[in-house]
Amino acid sequence: MEAQQVFTIKQTAELTGISEDTIRYYEKISLLPRAERKENGHRIYRQEDIETIQLLSCLKKTGMPLDEMRPFLGVAIDADPGEFPELVERLRNHRENIVSQIASLQQVVDFIDMKLEEGRYRRNCSDGSGNDAALTSPSAVEEPVAKPVSAVQMTYFSVPAKAGK
Repeated sequence: MEAQQVFTIKQTAELTGISEDTIRYYEKISLLPRAERKENGHRIYRQEDIETIQLLSCLKKTGMPLDEMRPFLGVAIDADPGEFPELVERLRNHRENIVSQIASLQQVVDFIDMKLEEGRYRRNCSDGSGNDAALTSPSAVEEPVAKPVSAVQMTYFSVPAKAGK
């Protein structure tokens, strides 16, 4: 029988990109099971623990609250999603919230881009050469190209991200 590889908390943190303190916190709030210990009391983790921490990390990146992650931890990685329709529905709702947040953030990016573009044509600064006449002659000044305004741009910041469906 082959012995399963074990990892220290430091190695686990490096493998998962989650800090040691966060791993300890997840154990404290029972998001992770209490780690096995060596005789000296140091925590040891197995590959399954690494995979669970990676799942938590992935869900956390989506903005899912820690309490909402709990039901996903009891499902095997290779499980058929059809066996867990309530979890599939939760993920669909969570995905819809994320898509809404992305749309709102895209509006912000579009707004910033528009303001940056407008800023190019509002400069009244000299280049320091003392040749300001060249900057104001009709042939040297480029007129801004009118950019069509989309319906999205017309509603900047008016579409709140859907929170907590």
